[in-house]
Amino acid sequence: MAIEVVPYSPRWPLQFDRLAAGLRSALAGVPAQIEHVGSTAVPGLAAKPIIDVDVIVAREQLVPAIEALERVGYSDRGDLGVTDREAFTAPDENPAHHVYACVAGTLHIRNHLTIRDALRADPRLRDRYAAVKLELAGDPEMDIGRYIAAKSAVLQEVLAVSDLTADEKRLIFELNNDD
Repeated sequence: MAIEVVPYSPRWPLQFDRLAAGLRSALAGVPAQIEHVGSTAVPGLAAKPIIDVDVIVAREQLVPAIEALERVGYSDRGDLGVTDREAFTAPDENPAHHVYACVAGTLHIRNHLTIRDALRADPRLRDRYAAVKLELAGDPEMDIGRYIAAKSAVLQEVLAVSDLTADEKRLIFELNNDD
């Protein structure tokens, strides 16, 4: 199945704001930080038109956060191979979005925030990443596994400007290239 990558849309931050408001309401009583992550969170970056949202909680708040999300119709899909992160299927696709409940301070969260912030701060990196994504999406035979793996090299360039350790960068690379 082909991968759809589209030019940046100024609607994405507005869609995130609406989703975040609903999530804050659903998570009333659960201390959480709600972050817009992924490519739609970077102004000017081409992206798959899916809003990625990380709901960041302390470890002891993970189960209450999962329960709160399930009460409003999100379906827990498990960690999908990423420890300390639960993926959810949204109750609707308006807009298309992914929600993850994540333990604060984990490598997964630090990776998401580091990449987002580095791409926001450096238009050269953002544009290089966009070019790679658009080239990959231009292949009609591209599948999501190959797409993620093929982006790893440029993402390592992005992570090179971060404070992640060499071991953490290696772990991220291995996760993105795991078959």
